[in-house]
Amino acid sequence: MEMVDTRCDSISSKNQASYSCSYTSTSRLLQEAKLGRSLFPKPIGELHGHSGLARLALFFAQARAGLVDASHGMGVANAGLIYFNGRLLAMSEDDLPYHVNISGDGDLETIGRFDFDKQLHCPMIAHPKLDPITGELHALSYNVVRKPYLKYFKFDTWGTKSHDVEISLEQPTMTHDFAVTHNFVIVPDHQVAFKLSEMIQGGSSVIYDQSKTSRLGVLAKNDVDGSGIRWVDVPDCFCFHLWNAWEEGESTIVVIGSCMSPPDSVFNESDDPTRSELTEIRLNTRSGKSTRRVIVSGMNLEAGQVNRELLGQKTRYVYLAIAKPWPKCSGMAKVDLETGGVTKYLYGNELFGGEPFYVPKKRKYSSNGGNYHVVDDDDGFIVGFVRDEKRETFAAPSTYTFQAL
Repeated sequence: MEMVDTRCDSISSKNQASYSCSYTSTSRLLQEAKLGRSLFPKPIGELHGHSGLARLALFFAQARAGLVDASHGMGVANAGLIYFNGRLLAMSEDDLPYHVNISGDGDLETIGRFDFDKQLHCPMIAHPKLDPITGELHALSYNVVRKPYLKYFKFDTWGTKSHDVEISLEQPTMTHDFAVTHNFVIVPDHQVAFKLSEMIQGGSSVIYDQSKTSRLGVLAKNDVDGSGIRWVDVPDCFCFHLWNAWEEGESTIVVIGSCMSPPDSVFNESDDPTRSELTEIRLNTRSGKSTRRVIVSGMNLEAGQVNRELLGQKTRYVYLAIAKPWPKCSGMAKVDLETGGVTKYLYGNELFGGEPFYVPKKRKYSSNGGNYHVVDDDDGFIVGFVRDEKRETFAAPSTYTFQAL
């Protein structure tokens, strides 16, 4: 397996986008490349039933024999990216982040696993949240074997880690994403849970627990022990990704996410078609009640973001991939959260893209009671890449202004 380095430029009158692609040199990749075959089990797709148990048994036997070394992590660093404190971090929730350096000519180089100067001793989920106002990085870590099943922590602008705040859960839950507001962290406790014993019965280690009620926890960012978390039931709701959240008044939290049905469709085969609908969830922390409405129906919208300079604050627009045919992305959409209006761009026949990335043209700040916030929500570009599956080539990276959508 060789490194890939593909660079090309898309230049408009005033803006330039460059593209560089390289494998993240994880410990897992280096070991498998050296031996020329796959060694590490894949959490999604392989850990099912007796065959999954056999794969695990073989892996541990190889580890005991010294053929494979899991002491330096098993992650693939392919699910999330964040730029924090001068470092670009590539992440998957089963390992530490990997520090990736961008050279002056745009090349990519893997520096190695990053433990925040020996402060981080557990995996970090793939979608930490960078607060654009305070500059703090908020994160979760979950454990599928022993309690605490979920922990919250954050890093200040200097990269100093807080203590871990344990979040009490009765069972380990799939927690791929979460959200933040100005004052709170929004923590999901879904019906999709881990149950390793199911593999002995021939099932999957990730199950849809229909006896459980989904809920969202509202945790103050300055909570020291998790005792102040307020749980609000959100029945029959599984949002694999949460795009943003904000506070309205003293007791309302608005959460924007893509709610998936069937909830375990990412992990298990199902005869029902997968739906991923952009949804608004309103949490009333005073009454403990929730309401939910689908913003866009009949269209699978996944993989995207809001203007990250407005994360945790009210946003009007969200930019998402159009997952059609599922799970391929055949275009991207700009959704007006106030009106529900959708403007979309389709790539074309046999052309499929990745996650759209929003780049603001410039940042505009204004003072509001001592706080600074971004005032422009949609003045920028959506950047992405497109692959031609018929020719089996990548198209040049493209930059679209909003008018072009």
